Amino acid sequence: MNDTRTKLLDATDTVLREDGIGALSARAVATRAGVNQALVFYHFGTVAELVDLACRTALDTRVAAYADRFDAIDDIEAFLVLARELNAEERRAGNVAMMAQLLAAGQYDEALASTARYCLGQWSEQVERVLRRVLRSHPVADLIDVGGLAHAVTCGFVGVELMQGVEADGADAALATLDQIAALLDVFDDLGPVARRAVASRLRRSSHQRRR
Repeated sequence: MNDTRTKLLDATDTVLREDGIGALSARAVATRAGVNQALVFYHFGTVAELVDLACRTALDTRVAAYADRFDAIDDIEAFLVLARELNAEERRAGNVAMMAQLLAAGQYDEALASTARYCLGQWSEQVERVLRRVLRSHPVADLIDVGGLAHAVTCGFVGVELMQGVEADGADAALATLDQIAALLDVFDDLGPVARRAVASRLRRSSHQRRR
């Protein structure tokens, strides 16, 4: 990649993490990168396009770095352990704060909303891949929308990460609830066939009633 483009992408990432999206401008990024402001528009057209590419590039790098760890997961318990580790690592790296800014700004800016959707989608894709693998032989697999569950898990962890900055006890309680859900899956797996069918029937009726 062109050295100037790389400098501008890195500078955008730094401004977002350290100064916030409100401080982002072509001048701020160019100053961080040590280049002429006009080069922002020469290489990226608009600041929005620069922000989009910077966020996508940073996100793709992080997801790739975690790929082997996702691939090594073979049960729900291992998934929850990794989720907690990623939660801590992402907070330390400042990625939680950046995601929060994208989500907030995306309420009023479609370009940033598109960037936020991409970032959430990439994480959801990884989570869904793991869930499909670990739930493949589990009786509950036929009772839930795994894709929907992956989105719920991803959004839940973003919320927990944000919550940790203002109410750590509540965030810890939310994570503990995930452990309880994993325990319930184990209980369901241990049920006999008659009990499983009864529970499955009840879940299907409940789901149907909510959709009406």
